[in-house]
Amino acid sequence: MAIHRPMKKALTRELDYFRSVAATIAEHKNMQKTRKLTQHGSVSVFAHSVAVAYYSVKLAKKLGISCDKRSLIRGAMLHDFFLYDWHKIINVGDGLHGFAHPATASKNAVRDFRLNKRELDIIRKHMWPLTLTKIPKYRESWLVCAADKYCSLLETFGLNKYDDNTFLK
Repeated sequence: MAIHRPMKKALTRELDYFRSVAATIAEHKNMQKTRKLTQHGSVSVFAHSVAVAYYSVKLAKKLGISCDKRSLIRGAMLHDFFLYDWHKIINVGDGLHGFAHPATASKNAVRDFRLNKRELDIIRKHMWPLTLTKIPKYRESWLVCAADKYCSLLETFGLNKYDDNTFLK
């Protein structure tokens, strides 16, 4: 079944928008460092972050959830901006990685980017329900939280079909 031209143009525009917003984060020198850090399985933190951003946008569209797409993409891109190998450093000063890395990612993101309140909430609260008291406040935060769990499962079980460049080509 062929995609009608207007629909194909709309999909192309959406993907172009995703890539342009994601690129503002992806091209940063510290984000580039995440290409060398492993997240789950053999997936880099970079590929994981881009995949979470991509699937967050897809989930919002599929569920018909209106949201601030720019904040959704930027927050998702930075949700794991912790910049260390969590397989080697289990305790990161503020506690175990799973509990502490959102705060570390938030500190790093604030240092390197200008963020709004939605983007900060996404980064700080994406580990809910593990971090029970850090309940997401915005739709964007909930979407990233869900997409993060989805991507983590795919990656842990080797079911992902993406790498560092899949969604940014």
